Amino acid sequence: MIDVRGVSKSYGSVQALNDIQFQIDEGSCFGLVGPNGAGKSTFMKILVGVLQKFDGDIQVFNKSVKQNRQAVKHFIGYVPQDICLEELLTAKDNLMYFGRLYGLSGEHLRKRIRTVLDQIGLSDKANQKITEFSGGMKRRLNIGCAILHEPSLVVLDEPTVGIDPQSRHSIFALIQQLKEMGSTVIYSSHYMEEVEQICNSVGFIDKGILVEHGTMKHVLNKHRSASIFVSADGIGKEELSLYGDTIEKKTGFTVNCDDPLLTMGKMIEQFQQSGINPERLELSQARLEDIFFYLTGTQLRDNG
Repeated sequence: MIDVRGVSKSYGSVQALNDIQFQIDEGSCFGLVGPNGAGKSTFMKILVGVLQKFDGDIQVFNKSVKQNRQAVKHFIGYVPQDICLEELLTAKDNLMYFGRLYGLSGEHLRKRIRTVLDQIGLSDKANQKITEFSGGMKRRLNIGCAILHEPSLVVLDEPTVGIDPQSRHSIFALIQQLKEMGSTVIYSSHYMEEVEQICNSVGFIDKGILVEHGTMKHVLNKHRSASIFVSADGIGKEELSLYGDTIEKKTGFTVNCDDPLLTMGKMIEQFQQSGINPERLELSQARLEDIFFYLTGTQLRDNG
């Protein structure tokens, strides 16, 4: 459905995207992950036609975003990172406004508004002004405005930043519903656990470079290996680095090594000799964030 062909974009001396190439299958949920400033939003703005000056091309349903920008826009529902709503209007009036921008009208538009309000869980808030909404409610309504015209491709740029757990759960349920209806979803995030939960394919981007991509199963199987997780007072990264490549986590350390079972035995022996009683010492499988760190040397972060 989507064929990204050597896309590059620079802002002066800053290379935001560097020769990005990959494909996304129709009906899939593709997670584009990386830290803030990696190039995710730039790519999405190119895809949906907000940024028009770039090198390379993207084909959507065999139509070029450069040569057929208006035709491609018809297929896409875009949810930008910044909330785009008319604050002084009600939820229903916002949907009416955006529906007309998409060319909807009459009873068809009114029916779509009722359906979308139900999908985003805001039917009982239809006549409330946006100024009365929480951040999570605004996020959900923003998504609702983007799917009114039943797009084949839904592009979500960091849709869960700064929202409550209930709204996050609602957004995940909506994405699952869109997938079941046959829509293709591109989901940009630096929350790796979200991508691992809802996406069936993934691309890692850092400093404008696509460092890995493929189905979730392919990426995990290609790079995943057993490691050791250690949490103990009296031992740090320097000591654990003797056993293998050590990554510091919030609650302890992950040690990657060739033979985790043998290495764990050596650790236990050393801990006993040193009088160290670990809080946690366990074998673990590397998760998506561990693989990203391994490939880029960069931890995902909330800012920067």
